[in-house]
Amino acid sequence: MKRFIPLIIFALIGLAFAIGLTRDPRKLDTVLIETPFPQFSLQSLEDPQVLLTEANLKNQVSLVNVFGSWCIACNVEHPILMDIAQNETVNLVGINWRDKRDKGQDWLERQGNPYGDIIFDPESILAIKLGVVGAPETFVTDKSGTIRYKHIGPISREDWTQTLKPLILQLETD
Repeated sequence: MKRFIPLIIFALIGLAFAIGLTRDPRKLDTVLIETPFPQFSLQSLEDPQVLLTEANLKNQVSLVNVFGSWCIACNVEHPILMDIAQNETVNLVGINWRDKRDKGQDWLERQGNPYGDIIFDPESILAIKLGVVGAPETFVTDKSGTIRYKHIGPISREDWTQTLKPLILQLETD
């Protein structure tokens, strides 16, 4: 029996890997769905004298996008966010995460700024509360400021048209 223990352990590890490989890493569950957006009070990226809070997300459906000037995947996603900002009516809020203020501002100046408000979070205060593990990550909040959806990774056109936009339109009519 003792000689089968390594084989049993190997089989269990193999089973765990097999199950893990069948899951879509972009669809990780979050305990924050259907909970209020976390409380915070952080400076605006554009103006350190302006404090932004979770109240800025209330009374409108919001698309809250975590980004950084250092984030390669954010460069891939950014043209889609610019298109959303130009052609849609959703409140698009940015969280500039783990960045230096001047680098975040320069990056947006070069790439274009799709955001209405930009929360400056250089020390991950809000990101930790949101359970952010990497950029980009995007949250959809309803009019009451409740998190209704979390998207991990860059938003593709397909993600926008098939998932995010229909959800936003539904939440706007609720």
